[in-house]
Amino acid sequence: MATIVEVAQLARVSTSTVSHVLNGTRKVEPKTRKRVLDAIEKTGYRQDAVARAMRRSRTDSIGLVVSDAGEPAFAEMVHGVEHAATEQGLTLLLANSAEDADREARAVRTLLTRRVDGLILARCPLSTVEVEQQVASGSPPVVLLDRVYDGAPCDQVGADNRESMRRLAEHLLAAGHRDFLVVAGDTRVPTLTERLAGFRDVAPRDGDDATTVLEGTDPVQLRADLARVLARREHTCVIAASSPLAVVALECLREEGMQVPRDIAFATFDGFDHSDLFQPPITTVRQPAFDMGVAAVGMLLERLQSSRSERPSSPRTTRLQQRLELRASSEDFDFAVARD
Repeated sequence: MATIVEVAQLARVSTSTVSHVLNGTRKVEPKTRKRVLDAIEKTGYRQDAVARAMRRSRTDSIGLVVSDAGEPAFAEMVHGVEHAATEQGLTLLLANSAEDADREARAVRTLLTRRVDGLILARCPLSTVEVEQQVASGSPPVVLLDRVYDGAPCDQVGADNRESMRRLAEHLLAAGHRDFLVVAGDTRVPTLTERLAGFRDVAPRDGDDATTVLEGTDPVQLRADLARVLARREHTCVIAASSPLAVVALECLREEGMQVPRDIAFATFDGFDHSDLFQPPITTVRQPAFDMGVAAVGMLLERLQSSRSERPSSPRTTRLQQRLELRASSEDFDFAVARD
């Protein structure tokens, strides 16, 4: 295996010049830089990443833990994190927690053994004490993604969930809906809690409506409850608080023989790629998921820089605005058919 000394000898430069070219730590004249790069190619020299990390006390890598990287919103967040990390010359190490606290703890532990420079976490509803302590320690720094917790001792980036649900509910109320079925899911998750709170901010309070809210952590029981409520045909509109919940709701509607939007209006958060291609096209509150991932990397890099100062700044929370995409699933509902 070639050494840095052999590269320096072939390029007719010092080993420090080779190091500057490899690490970008100092400007090197273009002609000299080219000689070094040619020598690296001819010798087949490869840096020892472990040794380099030990010398520099950093690995130029970050860890990311989400519940499910295949879920549409999280997939976009992962893409955003990866894009921003690559732009900064960082390597991304990704893990899925599957909403399991022990699995989340193992993922965090593994990433720390890889000496990542920082962590980005979309935390489980009930993290272990180990993860709680790691978040609070600030070493390495942690940024919470998507799920914003009041009083968290670290930086956070999320979306304006409560305000976006208010805007969606107000639009549906203005269209004449009063009898809602809200599939809220696991409201231990802050994102879902905020969305439910936004609905309750503007929901009718006169007692004459037939609004139903379905919460629960057991997906099997939630599906059974949803099927039972839909069978009563008391509601004019379904709101799903996430895309996985939207899948369950749409399946139950199909099994009940109910057509959207003729028999019941439908809207969801997060949505799916190319929601406008669904039949009918689905009304969606779209998260700025990619931008959230980018913002999380930016906050982490700022924290890494500020951690070297004597007085690091206080934790910050950033919320990005979501976009309401109105489509036929809620716009073409036929009240006359529903009342027959």
